[in-house]
Amino acid sequence: MSDYEDKPQPLIEHLMELRTRLMWAIGAFFVAFVCCFFFAKQLFNLLVVPYKWAVVWAGLDVTKSELIYTAPQEFFFTQVKVAMFGALVIAFPVIASQIYKFVAPGLYKNERSAFLPFLIASPILFLMGGALVYFFFTPMVMWFFLAMQQAGGDGEVAISLLPRVSEYLSLIMTLVLSFGLVFQLPVVTTLLARVGLLTSDWLREKRKYAIVIAFVVAAVLTPPDPMSQIGLAIPTIILYEISIYAARLVERKRREDSETAESSSDVAETDKA
Repeated sequence: MSDYEDKPQPLIEHLMELRTRLMWAIGAFFVAFVCCFFFAKQLFNLLVVPYKWAVVWAGLDVTKSELIYTAPQEFFFTQVKVAMFGALVIAFPVIASQIYKFVAPGLYKNERSAFLPFLIASPILFLMGGALVYFFFTPMVMWFFLAMQQAGGDGEVAISLLPRVSEYLSLIMTLVLSFGLVFQLPVVTTLLARVGLLTSDWLREKRKYAIVIAFVVAAVLTPPDPMSQIGLAIPTIILYEISIYAARLVERKRREDSETAESSSDVAETDKA
C-alpha cells in the first residue's frame, strides 16, 4: 500500500486551503503586532541593554548614555519597526506550522517525518544566533564604536557618540537577522545531503571557497567595520564544519539503511528457497 496520503483536489480547493493558511498566519502576526506595539517602548529598552553593557565596558558613566532622534516621527516609526520585528518572532511558530500544514498533505510519511525535525531545529538555531548577537556581539560592536570617542582638550575637539534610535535599531535588527540566517546553514546543508544534492566529500573539497564566501557574505550583511565582519565570518566557518559533520551522519545513516534493506532482502530470498 502506498503511504502517499494526498487526495486529488480541484485547484479551487487548493486556493481555498492556501487562503485559510494565509489568514491564520496574517492573523497571528497582527495579534502579535498589536501586543508588541503596546509594549514597544519596553521592548526597545530591552534592546538597548547591550548598548548599556558596552558603555560599562568602555569605562563610561552608564547614567549619561543616551540615544536621540532627530525627526519628530522617527521614534514612532522606530516603535512600529520594533513591534513588527517582535511580532515576526512571536508569530513565527504559527506561520511555520501553517506552511507545514499546507505542504504536508503532498508529502510521503517518511518525508514528513524527515522534515519535521528541521522545522523544530530551524527556530532554535535562529534563536541561538540572536542570543549570540544580543549577549556578546552587539556589546562588542558598540564598545568598538564607543572607544573611538574623543574627550577633547589639548588641541583635540570633543567627539561623542550619540546614536539615533532608528540607526541603533537597524544595526541590531541587521545583526540578528544576519546571524539567524547564517545559523540555518546546518539545516540547509543537511536537507540537501538527505536528497543527495550535497555530500560531505564535496563540502570538504569546497572548504577554502566557503571560507572566502563567508567573509564576503559577512562584509555584505554586517556594518562596514572589521569587528562585525570577523564576528560573523568566524561563526559561519564553524557552522560550515558542523554542516560537513551533519552531512557525514546523513550518509552513514543512508548506508546503514541500505545495508539493512539488502540483508532483509537476502533473508527473504533464502526463506523462499
